[in-house]
Amino acid sequence: MTVRTRLRTVAMAAVLSMMGGASAMAASSAYDFTFQSIDGKPLPLSQFEGKAILVVNTASQCGFTPQYKGLEALWQRYRDRGLVVVGVPSDDFGGQEPGNANQIKDFCEVNYSIDFPMADKTVVSGDSAHPFYRWAADELGFLAKPRWNFHKYLVGPDGKLVSWFSTMTDPESDKVRAAIETLLPEKAPKS
Repeated sequence: MTVRTRLRTVAMAAVLSMMGGASAMAASSAYDFTFQSIDGKPLPLSQFEGKAILVVNTASQCGFTPQYKGLEALWQRYRDRGLVVVGVPSDDFGGQEPGNANQIKDFCEVNYSIDFPMADKTVVSGDSAHPFYRWAADELGFLAKPRWNFHKYLVGPDGKLVSWFSTMTDPESDKVRAAIETLLPEKAPKS
């Protein structure tokens, strides 16, 4: 990290601290963050410690909504080897997630048989973004911020951000699968 970047980070931390958002700057890993689950309970990412996590902001009325199918396929294919997919519904882009938690959950289960963990509707962009998203933007830079629905962050088993994939990147693409596979053991761990 350059001196200039460090100074910018310190200045941002001071501003966020005054705004009550220092938690994103103080975080050292994804495990420091908790979402609210779609069922209204805490969804701490720390419960997935030691696993790879694909965090995806989702929407039910988007042209990219069919990516739910690919996300569920990834979850089914790799979960026994240590991948967790976490869906984070958001109404930030185009108002394409207007439903409440029950409507979103029903939509996902009925249309895509989703059974991976889902957060409640969450702000993922701008000044009011969930601390995980502010931290991810700080860690990976401006270009890594979500610009639309189905933006994907890949977290390694150590809780560090590994990569990000834009909305346009299909969850089952070779690029996403290769990145996931580099983080997972060859075979599922024995229980």
